[in-house]
Amino acid sequence: MSPKLRLVLLSFLMLFVELALIRWTGSNVVFLSYFSNFVLLGSFLGIGIGFLRAGRSRNFFPYAPLALAGLVAFVRFFPVTLRDSGGDLIFFGELKPHGPPKELMLTVVFLVVAATMAFIGEGVARTFARFPPLEAYKWDLVGSLLGIAGFSLLSFLGAPPLAWGAVAAAVFVAVELPPRVPVLAALQGAALIAILLMLGFESFAAGTDWSPYYKIRYQSHPVTQDGRPVEPPVDFLTVDVNGVPHQADYPVKDNPIYQTLYQHARPKGGLGNVLVIGAGGGNDVAAALARGARHVDAVEIDRRLYELGKAHHPDHPYQDPRVSVHIDDGRAYLERTGRKYDLVILALPDSLTLVAGQSSLRLESYLFTKEAVEAARSRLRPGGVFSMYNYYREPWLLDRLGGTIESVFGHPPCVHVLGAADGPNNFSVLTVGKDPSSVACGTDVRSGGALWEPSGAVPAPSTDDRPFPYLRGRSLPNFYVITIALILLASLALVRWAGGPMRPMIGYVDLFFMGAAFLLLETKNVVQFALLFGTTWFVNALVFAGVLLVVLLAVAVQRRVKDFRRPALLYLALLGALALAWLIPPDALLGLSVVPRFFAATALAFAPIFLANLVFTQRFKDTESSTAAFGANLLGAMVGGLLEYSALIVGYRSLLVVVAVLYGLAFLAGRRYLVPGARSEAGLPRVAEPVPT
Repeated sequence: MSPKLRLVLLSFLMLFVELALIRWTGSNVVFLSYFSNFVLLGSFLGIGIGFLRAGRSRNFFPYAPLALAGLVAFVRFFPVTLRDSGGDLIFFGELKPHGPPKELMLTVVFLVVAATMAFIGEGVARTFARFPPLEAYKWDLVGSLLGIAGFSLLSFLGAPPLAWGAVAAAVFVAVELPPRVPVLAALQGAALIAILLMLGFESFAAGTDWSPYYKIRYQSHPVTQDGRPVEPPVDFLTVDVNGVPHQADYPVKDNPIYQTLYQHARPKGGLGNVLVIGAGGGNDVAAALARGARHVDAVEIDRRLYELGKAHHPDHPYQDPRVSVHIDDGRAYLERTGRKYDLVILALPDSLTLVAGQSSLRLESYLFTKEAVEAARSRLRPGGVFSMYNYYREPWLLDRLGGTIESVFGHPPCVHVLGAADGPNNFSVLTVGKDPSSVACGTDVRSGGALWEPSGAVPAPSTDDRPFPYLRGRSLPNFYVITIALILLASLALVRWAGGPMRPMIGYVDLFFMGAAFLLLETKNVVQFALLFGTTWFVNALVFAGVLLVVLLAVAVQRRVKDFRRPALLYLALLGALALAWLIPPDALLGLSVVPRFFAATALAFAPIFLANLVFTQRFKDTESSTAAFGANLLGAMVGGLLEYSALIVGYRSLLVVVAVLYGLAFLAGRRYLVPGARSEAGLPRVAEPVPT
């Protein structure tokens, strides 16, 4: 195999496994759905350590299948659920205490992922070192781009984990053949077979499906009355996602929670057009049809949940010709549609996963901002009604949403709470009309609903810049602080122990800062495109692919230009692009139609990325130890991932200021290398490259 093809395949393997681990671990360790970026950070640490180890004589890459098999076994046989929920940060998941503390479990998963990715990263690094720095970087990017494309294709096809494992195993076998040590080859084969068996049992378990967002478990039950099945027999479906109960597709006439809003909603034009966001299996659609809706737009982000509802819901709402189904992000649909509605419903749209594993943004976060409620109001006819309901779990969350609705509509919503007065998860319905007379409301919040009144201090509305409705205030929860501290301590110990002496990285402090800044810049673009075009997996895949293509373009420009006469001006241009992106907030683009919005968003997002990579490649091309330099850059990216949590306090727009500061530090640390043609190791002893093997 040629070294170029080997590097492409190894880079493909590295990114493909990283994406698969982010997706798969969150399906089996429930709170990793909310913190999947810890898997990403573990990947960066591991790959960085692999690059730092590349100069050592002992090659650990052949042991990568054993490490991966150990990780899969650990997650499969030691599952845990949430230890607690509520307080100042809400999770929608299992509430009963079970399993070890999440701070400990997150740290353990982080370390196990880091160890696994270190083995794979070392294989990439040893091939990386055979090429001049920019040549190696180019082929690494090509492999990474193919890795994103491959995993996205499997997501589109709804492929289960067995397919992911088979792809990874095939690539590993291709780059390792022919086996050099028979005993090691036997261990590798046994590990790969064990991985495929464990993933195969999970993939083909009865009642299990995989969507791009969830591991879905479903089960059919007979509808009963007084403990006996009804006649004629009717079945309903219960659906768990990522191990957490998510929905039950129940006959609407026997499902009172879906009738509550109609006790209050009195749209002036009747139920002509109804919009259901979070349509899921079809309960809300069936309820609207039963109330006489003439047309229902059903928006659901997960196609597989819709397909299960279409096939199994006892009322068959999706077969009704009055229903139009949109597989889309709810906020994106609100911004894009020109239709006016008599009733807009946010129907239990709580997700159990983050966007792309690279941010603190949940799939539904942009549905609960002040700007989202304004968008919903703008889609109502003059006598229209807006309603939202869920098990809100904490009084302060109900107050936040009530206060947000009041600030947008100019009058308080009607609140109806179902369940026992001391219940922890009371089902609450908030209903408000453009015209207050469009809503009928009583005086008791539990028997007939009452106008919302705060139970205490009302948290400020969440916004598109800081879309964290489930976080009470501008703070970093204690368990974040504890977990981040544990991760940093463990990372320092691992880098020193596994990566060897840190002296080779001393000359690459500027590349470390660039790595931290670039990860934050990439995260900012992910959440920006999620707002502008939806939090769907497809949008995220396109963003990541776009980032890699822009980086490849920067490499091509650098190879053609060779040396910029005044490299310092690249920093100045980068800071200018960051300033422009900060001055034009994403909300300003929402008023544009889709095509001009796309071009404007692309220019604002990718211009800083292009310039940042010109800065990086100008510095990276002359490094004498490309593996140590790239390792420093990856470790910086891990720190940048931790800095992303500052968005919980300052919002995503302010991350651009942090990015500018980090690039400023990179400029100060590397200014002596800004002389055209200067060797990056000036003043430092030469570090020997790994011997090609």
